[in-house]
Amino acid sequence: MDFRLTDDQRALRSGVRELLTGRFGREALRAAVDREGRLDRDFWRELGRAGLFALRLPESDGGAGLGLPEAALVFEEAGRALLPGPLVATQLAAGSVPGAADGTAVVTCAGQLASLVAHFDDADVLVTIGAGAPRAVAVGEAAAVRSLDPLTPLHRLPHPPPAASGPLLGAAVLLTAAEQLGSAARSTEEAVRHAGDRVQFGRPVGGFQAVKHLCAEMLVRTEVARAAVRAAAVTRDLTEIAGAKLLADDAAVRGARDCLQVFGGMGFTWEADVHLHLKRSLLRAQMWLTTVQAEEIQAQALASAL
Repeated sequence: MDFRLTDDQRALRSGVRELLTGRFGREALRAAVDREGRLDRDFWRELGRAGLFALRLPESDGGAGLGLPEAALVFEEAGRALLPGPLVATQLAAGSVPGAADGTAVVTCAGQLASLVAHFDDADVLVTIGAGAPRAVAVGEAAAVRSLDPLTPLHRLPHPPPAASGPLLGAAVLLTAAEQLGSAARSTEEAVRHAGDRVQFGRPVGGFQAVKHLCAEMLVRTEVARAAVRAAAVTRDLTEIAGAKLLADDAAVRGARDCLQVFGGMGFTWEADVHLHLKRSLLRAQMWLTTVQAEEIQAQALASAL
C-alpha cells in the first residue's frame, strides 16, 4: 500500500499550514492563553469557511467530499499549531448539528474525557457519540475544574455521561492521534532548531552526542507514528486506530519531554512553546481512548488471532 501523499493532499496540507501560520501564530497563541482558552469566535467561523469542519461532508451537502486520510492531514497541522477548541467534536457533528459545518456553532462532546467536558462555556451544543449520529444533550450547569492545559478549559458534568462508542469513535480517536502526531513533529523541529542555535562551551549543543541521540529518537518515534496514523486512516480498522493512538501519544508526550531537555529551564518559560505541547499532549492522551483502553483493544485483537 502506497502512503505517499498525492499532489492534492500536499496542497491541502500546505494550504492549512499557511492559514494557521498567518492567523494563529505565536502572538495569537499567547492571546488564547491570556483568554484562558476561551475561543475566538471570529476565527472559529473563519475555520468553518475554510472548510475544516465540512471536510468529510459530501459535496452535495456543502462539504469537500474528502476522506479520513485528508482529515488526518488537516488535524495534524492543527496539532502542530496547538490550535485550541473542540475541533474533533465539531467536525464529527458537521452535517448533524446545524452550524457545525460552517463554524457558526461550536460543538463539544460528552464522554470523550470521563466526566470532563472541554470548552463547555464556549460550546453552543453538547453532544454524545453513540451508535448513530451525534446526539445533542442538555446537562444544565457544570463545575469548572483546573485544567492541565491552559488552552483547554474543562468542566465536570453533574452526572457521568456514557463513554463514546459506535463508528464515529474510530474517527474521533484517529483525528486526535493526528493532532498528537502534529505536536510530536513540531516538538522535534523545535528541538533541532534550538540545538543548532544554542551555544555552550563554544559549540552548538546539537554537536553533543547526548543531544543528537535525543533528537534522533524523537524523529524515529514521530515517523513511526506517522506511518501508523496514515495506515489507520486508510483501513479505518479500530484495532489499527488504537495502535496509531498509542504510538502518537507516546511520540507527542515523550517528544515534548525530550524537547524540554534540549531547551533546558527556558523550555518552561513563556518564551518557548514546548511546555504547552507537553501539557496538551498529556491531556489528549486521556481523550477518547486512554492508554489502557487502547492496549486492551490491541490485546483482544491479538488473542482472537491465536
